[in-house]
Amino acid sequence: MADALMILSNVCKVLFWLVYTVYCWLEVLVLTLVPRSYRRKDIKANIVLVTGGGSGIGRLMCLKMAARGALIVTWDVSQKGNDETVRQVLASGGKCWSYTVDITDRQAVYTTAVKVKQQVGKVDILINNAGVVTGKKLLDCPDEAILKTFQVNSISHFWTTKAFLPDMMMTDKGHIVTIASMAGKSGLSGLVDYCSSKFAAVGFDESLRLELLIDTGMFQGFGTSTGVFVDMLDPDWVAGEVVDAILMNQPIIILPAYLQAAIILAMFLPSKSHYYLGQLMGADNMMDNFVGRKKVK
Repeated sequence: MADALMILSNVCKVLFWLVYTVYCWLEVLVLTLVPRSYRRKDIKANIVLVTGGGSGIGRLMCLKMAARGALIVTWDVSQKGNDETVRQVLASGGKCWSYTVDITDRQAVYTTAVKVKQQVGKVDILINNAGVVTGKKLLDCPDEAILKTFQVNSISHFWTTKAFLPDMMMTDKGHIVTIASMAGKSGLSGLVDYCSSKFAAVGFDESLRLELLIDTGMFQGFGTSTGVFVDMLDPDWVAGEVVDAILMNQPIIILPAYLQAAIILAMFLPSKSHYYLGQLMGADNMMDNFVGRKKVK
């Protein structure tokens, strides 16, 4: 009886997901037809912090946000670049503060974040934009350059987000923006370190987004305690599948195999439907009882 009720419950959840997906597609269609001018919200007086704001896309975003009345905070390792961004924002009639900070230095990020809150105010929009690229093949790339690429392009996001997200959650208002790249979705020759760091940035963004959606109760009431589809895999079976893949020169395996469908679906589903599917599969609570591997004495 219990098993029958569990199956019925899972079927209902899947049916709800299908109906919800149709709704999400209709929402996407309607919003696509609505002109952008009607969809843009007012960010006047919002505080926007842009890492890597001293040049390139970072500076351009500072200028565009300032043009809409936002108060701009630029973080960059280059004081000269920061000063030029401030000059251009002020010349355009905006307001801008600059902080010269190395975002790979965790303590410097936390210390500077405190200064921003004291001198400017609560950050409403954090844009993790700073990035570096070496452009060398793996064996030609110095170890220090690889570490720097990861520290700037992905690891720094942890420090900046931890510094400003709590205030956003307290007021239930804010944006965490991750500037990544298609290199974070598909590997490219000569960019092993860069692509890897951007894959990490994309994973950071997707995981954080799901974590925050669950925390805010977006799907409350439709959750699942064990996951409809995914259970813990048997280690012996996994080991055997990996060994077989090696013996057959198979470049990629996905276990269990049916998760390939989930990966394909993720490319086409509206984001809300994708997140709910993730919850159906137990992505929201799979680590709730995690204790780690016990050490063998």
